Amino acid sequence: MSIPTRNGRIVMTRRKALGLGAGVMGTALMAPYLARAQSMTLQYGHNNEPASVAGAQADWLAEAVGKYSGGDIKVDVYPASQLGKLQELAEAVSLGNIAFSHNTAGGIGSLYEPFAALDTPYLYRDIDHLMKVMDVRSPVMEELNKGLIDAANVRVIYAHYFGRRNLTCNKAIKTPGDLAGVKIRAVPFPVYTTAVEGMGAVPVPIDWSEVPTALATGVADGQENPVNVVLTVKLYDVQSHLMLTGHMSNAEVVVMNEDVWQGLSESQKDAVSKASLEIRARATNAIADNEAKDTEALKQAGMTVIGPEEGLDIEAFRQSVQKLVDERFGEKYGSLYEKIRAVS
Repeated sequence: MSIPTRNGRIVMTRRKALGLGAGVMGTALMAPYLARAQSMTLQYGHNNEPASVAGAQADWLAEAVGKYSGGDIKVDVYPASQLGKLQELAEAVSLGNIAFSHNTAGGIGSLYEPFAALDTPYLYRDIDHLMKVMDVRSPVMEELNKGLIDAANVRVIYAHYFGRRNLTCNKAIKTPGDLAGVKIRAVPFPVYTTAVEGMGAVPVPIDWSEVPTALATGVADGQENPVNVVLTVKLYDVQSHLMLTGHMSNAEVVVMNEDVWQGLSESQKDAVSKASLEIRARATNAIADNEAKDTEALKQAGMTVIGPEEGLDIEAFRQSVQKLVDERFGEKYGSLYEKIRAVS
């Protein structure tokens, strides 16, 4: 679908295309933000379960913003896709229907395409490299954030480490050949379907809210996610094997409607910025410090964990995925990849 723009901003005909119509925050409701009200209540919608770190950090942000703003800003959090699926949540922030959400970089790419490059498989040297790139003060993120604001009226306020994505399935997978004909749920954005296809599987784009049912009913044979997500949602009840492919290092991107941001007083902006730095670090540490523990907990829950010591050929997956990534995104994102790799 072609999305019309005006002066770099997405025009409001997108409302009709999305069927959001009456649900979109209108001028009257936006007035408190634009008038720089002394106090306000903002909505934060997301797709994660509250018990997951990605879900909990939204609550942590709400608490921190309230504290640092002296109660001027109250953030109401709506988890578990209560306000819509991933694509709908991204669009809702763009349109001003909600103030905050979080998404994968690939998901944010639906609003401003170059953002999707940040979720390219096997792109980062390590977690430290990922988080330096994803810092809103890095040259890469400053450039992408400006483009996102201009294109979609959305700004990134922070990004936290989400984990290394690994494969789960109901059989042992050690090489790309083992995935031939296997249906693997993919996040419904191009960089994710490419990653799954590159691994040798048949990508099945499914929103996260539908994944447990899809796995239980056989619509999908497996999925890929960080171990914290697999554990929190108890996917071990419907998946027997965990393969430590580590094919994608993710940061979850927390975004805010630009009009709401510009409607804040300077002290309120400072409160949001201070809260963002605090929660970025807290969520990153909560995931990074517990990946090994969460993997062990999945073993204790009955999953068979397969890594290099058990014969997992990570280099074969890397080469297979990289070939398809180069074919589909090499020309489009080549210069951006160079900037990302140059961050040290």
